[in-house]
Amino acid sequence: MQRVLLISDLHLTSVRPAANEAFFAFLENIVPGADALYILGDLFEFWVGDDDLADPLNAIIAGFLLNTSRNGTPVHVMHGNRDFLLAEAFCNAAGARLLADPTVVDLFGTRTLLMHGDTLCTEDTAYQEWRRLCRGDDWQKGFLAAPLEARRAQMLDLRSKSEQDKRAKPPVVMDVNEAAVRDVLRANACTRLIHGHTHRPGHHSVEVDGRPCERWVLHDWYGRSGYLEAQASGMRLVSLPAA
Repeated sequence: MQRVLLISDLHLTSVRPAANEAFFAFLENIVPGADALYILGDLFEFWVGDDDLADPLNAIIAGFLLNTSRNGTPVHVMHGNRDFLLAEAFCNAAGARLLADPTVVDLFGTRTLLMHGDTLCTEDTAYQEWRRLCRGDDWQKGFLAAPLEARRAQMLDLRSKSEQDKRAKPPVVMDVNEAAVRDVLRANACTRLIHGHTHRPGHHSVEVDGRPCERWVLHDWYGRSGYLEAQASGMRLVSLPAA
């Protein structure tokens, strides 16, 4: 294994064509030769069910990922807070493997915890209550039983309300809770955590029970996009041109 790439929070949608093109360029120009590509949630701005694969943009994105997989780079996808309804049909179309959140991997000899990151924002109690509801079988069965257009309209409405709510919350509420970070590192016996969700890319030192650990936060793809590259020689966050 020589090089592993990790991304999250692309929020791809037809209304942000520059971000879509940046992602396609990333897959074509940067990913080839990588040993794995991990997408840690929110690949899409929203996902209303795998029967929406017929949407032209969704089909194109799945096709690009399938080409990536067929060209030798395994693609791993994790649910985010916007695309938690991604399921088997999408993964089959994209040649991708769906990861649990959290997932532990070995990155060049370091036991590493991969997460989307939303469950670490424990001070945002309203969001955590919504998350528990929408991840439940009853809510998802009811939502997926609605016509496709009705689901799209409902998701757009939920997204609009979410943006309004975020403007009313102090930044600290929407960031990770340090105690929650230490708890998940301890529970999973890891010294490294990689996540997205907060849109605050960076590298942070964490101490867990006297043991030095680290937390890497991935870029979002609004304007300043980027990725995390892991190699045996170390880790680095790489910024891409503005999308």
